[in-house]
Amino acid sequence: MTVKMTLTNRKVQLEKRLSELDTRVHDIEHTLDAPVAKDWEEAAQEAEDTEVLEAMGNQGLIEIRLIGSALKRIETGEYGACEQCGEDIAEARLDLVPHAPLCAKCAR
Repeated sequence: MTVKMTLTNRKVQLEKRLSELDTRVHDIEHTLDAPVAKDWEEAAQEAEDTEVLEAMGNQGLIEIRLIGSALKRIETGEYGACEQCGEDIAEARLDLVPHAPLCAKCAR
């Protein structure tokens, strides 16, 4: 049996994910601000780690923006409608990607 998520529950879900992402991005920024090792091998490893952390941080920032947009759509009553065609976004899609602005058809 599938339980349709209420708008209130969806908002709580999005806010929880936003909080998790905010913490993660701040942790990444803190790690990236740490002093660089003076040892050549350690510095090389840190440079590689920095690239991975920067990519994770950038993805986190993108998701934060998408969640912010979804929360605005909830407030304006537009949540769950495709921004491109206006059709309802399938509940199953919103379960997987709660901040999805487009239905599956338009996202392709």
